[in-house]
Amino acid sequence: MNTNTITLGSGPLRIEDIVDIALQRKTVALSADAAFRNRIDKGVAFLEALLKEDGVIYGVTTGYGDSCTVRIPPHLVNELPLHLSRFHGCGLGEVLSPEAGRAVLAARMVSLTQGYSGVTWTLLHQLEAFINRDIVPVIPQEGSVGASGDLTPLSYVAATLMGEREVYYRGARQPAAEALQQAGMSPITLRPKEGLALMNGTAVMTALACLAYARADYLTQLASRITAMMSVALEGNANHFDAKLFSVKPHPGQSQVARWIRADLPTNVVARNSSRLQDRYSVRCAPHIIGVLVDALPWLRQFIENELNSANDNPIIDGEGEHVLHGGHFYGGHIAFAMDSLKNAVANIADLLDRQMALLMDPKFNHGLPANVSGAPADRSMINHGFKAVQIGCSAWAAEALKLTMPASVFSRSTECHNQDKVSMGTIAARDCLRVLELTEQVAAAALLAATQGLELRERQDTLAHPLTPALAGMKQAVREFCPFLEEDRPLEHTLRDTLERIRAQQWSLYG
Repeated sequence: MNTNTITLGSGPLRIEDIVDIALQRKTVALSADAAFRNRIDKGVAFLEALLKEDGVIYGVTTGYGDSCTVRIPPHLVNELPLHLSRFHGCGLGEVLSPEAGRAVLAARMVSLTQGYSGVTWTLLHQLEAFINRDIVPVIPQEGSVGASGDLTPLSYVAATLMGEREVYYRGARQPAAEALQQAGMSPITLRPKEGLALMNGTAVMTALACLAYARADYLTQLASRITAMMSVALEGNANHFDAKLFSVKPHPGQSQVARWIRADLPTNVVARNSSRLQDRYSVRCAPHIIGVLVDALPWLRQFIENELNSANDNPIIDGEGEHVLHGGHFYGGHIAFAMDSLKNAVANIADLLDRQMALLMDPKFNHGLPANVSGAPADRSMINHGFKAVQIGCSAWAAEALKLTMPASVFSRSTECHNQDKVSMGTIAARDCLRVLELTEQVAAAALLAATQGLELRERQDTLAHPLTPALAGMKQAVREFCPFLEEDRPLEHTLRDTLERIRAQQWSLYG
């Protein structure tokens, strides 16, 4: 078996599989499993039989949504999928990145290979070729209410399979028809039900949720490492992370964060100022804050992966039992809840790190470090300002992240002639979550650089109670490879952007 290929149709996929496809670490292949192939074939055959019998099938021989009572005459049935994709071509806003676009293709393909959407092998092979040849639809982010699924953004997937609109190919944004020609491929003609099968589902919100989950998972470890660095720089009390202490309030994720931080710190180090038995909350309670996200991730994974591995269009085509089942599986409520929950927990980490930054900058609270952790010598300290403006930026980024924590799912709007009168807003929740992650990663980048500066200042002052542990010494060295000690003021934008790239690439192996 090729370990660089993910097989679709042979079993459930994990979040990590979608991330691997999005990052081009893995390709895809359709399963050769007989049961899977039989399910696809029977679904197509059942639909064909119903069409010959002039059966009434929503979205196949009828109009869409509120127009479901409009019968489509047989000679127009084959044109209906094309029209569905075209009238939904009204997305606005920024476009999804190629990485996110690949995740969307993968998520839609996973759903269709459940075998309950009535799609042909021609369509599945076209999706397979798009992923493996890196032909990525250009998808505007805005325009989905999350039920009936991600209709408008997924119309860009459907259209590009047919050679319309634009794609990313060979590093350029270009017309889909030209890219297909360069790739030696042909546009396909969607069969009845295939336009609806592609568009009437939750693939965009689910794809974004997979990407968000992976970033949030890494952020828990990074925030724990930064907290350990801050604790040492602030001459904190390592006993705040004691194993016995956390055994009496045993939330698993909270205890895990305490173990991570404890492993980074010299054991049993109490602040030199014996009257200060307790550090401020942003250090002492870090496991309780980061731990909420760590504890939430397993059940958020369940929500996301159940949605990923589901047939989530409408109607469901049961070719084996010969049923057409009309329902609402396009509704993205579980993803909306997962993303609204995730963005809340992530924004709290932005707030946590921003508060740690505030302590580190302020000589009233940083226990002997220079103001703003400036590295300037005494005779030049009056004109140097260290990380002063960076901390202001942290407050701005944290505030914006916190502002976005209002649940998107509570803003349901009745639309489409009151047919879609209760909708999930799952895609908006997922986009909000990614923005909160972006802002929190910015705070983390700043906090990492400042904490590294604080550790080095302690070393230069010779005020470290104990040498840095290998973990913290290694992290400091990793940062110093691209960010020199800040002695004289210099613009830090490019260094911050460099740090962000390393965070998003998950460059540092933190706790294994």
